[in-house]
Amino acid sequence: MKILVINCGSSSLKYQLIDMDNESVLAKGLCERIGIEGSKLTHQPAGKDKYVIENPMPTHKTAIEMVMAALQDPEHGVIKDTSEISAIGHRVLHGGTVYSDSIVVNEDVKRVIRECFDLGPLHNPANLMGIEACEAAMPGTPNVAVFDTAFGMSMPEKAYTYAIPHEYYEKYGIRRYGFHGTSHKFVSAEAIRFGGLDPETAKVIVCHLGNGASVSASIGGKCVDTSMGLTPLEGLIMGTRSGDVDPAVLQSIMNKEGLDINQMLDILNKKSGVYGMTNGISSDFRDIENAKADGNHLAEVALDAFIYRVVKYIGAYAAAMNGVDAIAFTAGVGENDKTGRKNICSSLAFMGVEIDDEANNVRGEERVISSPNSKVKVTLIPT
Repeated sequence: MKILVINCGSSSLKYQLIDMDNESVLAKGLCERIGIEGSKLTHQPAGKDKYVIENPMPTHKTAIEMVMAALQDPEHGVIKDTSEISAIGHRVLHGGTVYSDSIVVNEDVKRVIRECFDLGPLHNPANLMGIEACEAAMPGTPNVAVFDTAFGMSMPEKAYTYAIPHEYYEKYGIRRYGFHGTSHKFVSAEAIRFGGLDPETAKVIVCHLGNGASVSASIGGKCVDTSMGLTPLEGLIMGTRSGDVDPAVLQSIMNKEGLDINQMLDILNKKSGVYGMTNGISSDFRDIENAKADGNHLAEVALDAFIYRVVKYIGAYAAAMNGVDAIAFTAGVGENDKTGRKNICSSLAFMGVEIDDEANNVRGEERVISSPNSKVKVTLIPT
């Protein structure tokens, strides 16, 4: 049995084709900068060199089509045709209160994913597009939705409840759900295993840092808090999302600019974050880093603010759990930006966090990056 796993993010698409007989990865790849200038597909067949295609990807549908072509390419592919794929697993952001456990996709599942577009405007449409593109490319092959909210459903009531009239939770399920759940679940468990910690009691903070970014706190692998909320808009500063913001800011801007709430939320989701803070330089942190190196003040402030917000959440979660045994960095920025990891950990010296600069000089490799003297084990865990 061969399983194709697809993760459609807000500006990326990651995939792996896995032979389930021995759980080996036959091929994996990444579509980057979807909807952004300079998009490309990096395809990695097992045992072969990477194959890079630089091609415009205006939508996730185009990205899926390129992935299918790469998997079947005579020279770089690993299958002759799509009939070799037994099933496709899709990471899906939001299923509301209806779905959180994994489920075979049918029309009702697609209906719920579509109804949650407003709760996940950057991801749910992309997730559904990925599902429907696979249905068109491989009719009859089962698609399975794996929901991003599953990990956060173990949060205690004090953590997931908003301080608004309780009737809105009862009527509409308005609560904090948390996202990047598949990543946080895997990375927290892997940090415990890799770090040799007690699987029942280990207190772990996972920093999933990328174009979308979130922090989670877990004890014994069970989520006790996470930075995203009803939607992925809450929490850290991200590529195009604002993160935490005073709700009165919305009212002020709407009144002054003559905007309705949908237009305002579109700005907070798609035109804010480091993209908005830098007056539109980019939503890609690599571009912001380059602008900072060129002396751009707004780029410097945006990156400083991003680091500051991450540090605040780590400190808050250490307090909420009455301690922390391990901090794990993951995702595009977390796995590849050694300077960002160093700057975050330098601000946590009061907790006894100490980075080993030599160990931290790494990209995308599972490794302990803290010094032997560090009171908190710091790891890099590729998600």
